[in-house]
Amino acid sequence: MVSVEVKNITKSYEKVQALHETSFSVSKGELFGIIGPDGAGKTTLFRILTTLLKPDNGSATVEGFDVVKEYKQIRNIVGYMPGKFSLYQDLSVKENLEFFATIFGTTIEENYHLVKDIYSQIEPFKDRLAGKLSGGMKQKLALSCAMIHKPDVLFLDEPTTGVDAVSRKEFWEMLMRLKNVGITILVSTPYMDEASLCDRVALIQDGRILSIEKPDNIIKSFNKKLFSVKADNIYKLLKTLEKSSDLETVYPFGEFLHAIFNDGLNENEFAKQLISEGFQNVVVQKTEPTIEDCFMDLMRKKEEKNN
Repeated sequence: MVSVEVKNITKSYEKVQALHETSFSVSKGELFGIIGPDGAGKTTLFRILTTLLKPDNGSATVEGFDVVKEYKQIRNIVGYMPGKFSLYQDLSVKENLEFFATIFGTTIEENYHLVKDIYSQIEPFKDRLAGKLSGGMKQKLALSCAMIHKPDVLFLDEPTTGVDAVSRKEFWEMLMRLKNVGITILVSTPYMDEASLCDRVALIQDGRILSIEKPDNIIKSFNKKLFSVKADNIYKLLKTLEKSSDLETVYPFGEFLHAIFNDGLNENEFAKQLISEGFQNVVVQKTEPTIEDCFMDLMRKKEEKNN
C-alpha cells in the first residue's frame, strides 16, 4: 500500500529550480531516505509534502490526500521535524510538548506511550527552557513534539545535522522502533553513511532524483575498480591524478582520495609511477564502494550526459 506518492513535482524560486519533475513513491511502514548534499532540494520537497509550499507543477498525495486540495487532512496525520530547531525556546520542555498536544486535541498522558522511549530521556529536564538544551536534547524534544498526536507519516528534515555521533546513533535507534510500530518515515540527510539504515533511498542532486533503490542494491550496481590512494602531499596528489589519462575520476574521501581506475590499470605499477614522480609514503589499494562512491559516480554520469 502506498503511503506517499510524488508525480513530476517541479518547484522554482525565481531563477533557481529547486525540483525538476521529481517522482517517487513510499510504501506504508517504510523508512525512506532522501540522500543528498545541501541545496539538493530535500527541504523544498518536504515542505511541499507537509503542505507548507505549493508545487509549480505535478502532484503529490500523503495517505491518499492531495497536498494542495486536501492540505487540512494531511496536517492532522503527519508529523514534521524541520531541519532548523523551530520549537518555542522560551517555553520549557514540558510546555512545548503540551502546546503541540493541545493543538492536535490530545494530551501528553493520552499518547505518552508513543513518545515514552524518546521523551523519557529528556523528562528529567522537563522544566528547562528549550533554548537551553543541548543539540541532542533539542532533537529528542522536536521528535517528541512531532510524534505526540500519533501521526501516520513522519517527515524528518536533516534531523541529525549538527549533533554528536552518539546522539546520531541513538536517534536512528529511535527511528527503527517507530518503524516497527508501523509509522511511515521519510528522512532526509546529507550523511551518506545513514543511507544504509533505510529500507530504500532516493539519491538527489540539483533537484533531480539520480537513483531510487535499496542501499545494498545501489552498492552492488557499482561495477568499476575503485582504489584508495594517498601520499604525503595530498593536494598535489589530487591535482596530479586529475590530469592522469588512466583514471575516470578522483575525489577526496577522508584521509584518502578515491579513484576510479580504467580497466587494465595495475595499481602496483601506478604506485611506482607516483613514487617516481617524487611522492612519498604512497598507498594505492583496492577498496569496496560505499553509498557516497555510488553517489559521486551517478553525479559524474549526469554531468557527462548534460555536457
